[in-house]
Amino acid sequence: MKRWERWTFNGLSLAVAVTGFVYLWMKYLLRNDDPFALVNHPWQGAVLNLHLVASPAFILMFGIVLNSHIMKKLRATRLPNRRSGFASLGTFAAMIVSGYLLQVSSSEGWLKALLILHVGSGVVFSASYAAHLVVSARLVRARPASVREVA
Repeated sequence: MKRWERWTFNGLSLAVAVTGFVYLWMKYLLRNDDPFALVNHPWQGAVLNLHLVASPAFILMFGIVLNSHIMKKLRATRLPNRRSGFASLGTFAAMIVSGYLLQVSSSEGWLKALLILHVGSGVVFSASYAAHLVVSARLVRARPASVREVA
């Protein structure tokens, strides 16, 4: 995996996670005293727009990382960081499908179910991907410097 791929994917995953969690907080946890207010926070629409703009770039980068990193690692049998990678991969799929369907669904029941799936998979993806990065960093630091330069 090239350095630019790693940095771009990590930056986009951070942008999507932060905007998603901030939007969740603004929409569902904040309360506005004005009974005529349509939003709970003045920046709520802008944060959602940032989330929706960053997500396609994040998905595109996932495709690049899938080709350069994930497919190679799936072929390997014993890797120390495999569990967090599998958790990230599975929840990424659920997060993307539910995020897309949230935008095109109109049924109240489906919207609620998709919202729960999207938020749940987003939280698990964020946590498992963060764990994946931490374990990867520890594994790289544990390698001798001569091997680290080659990899």
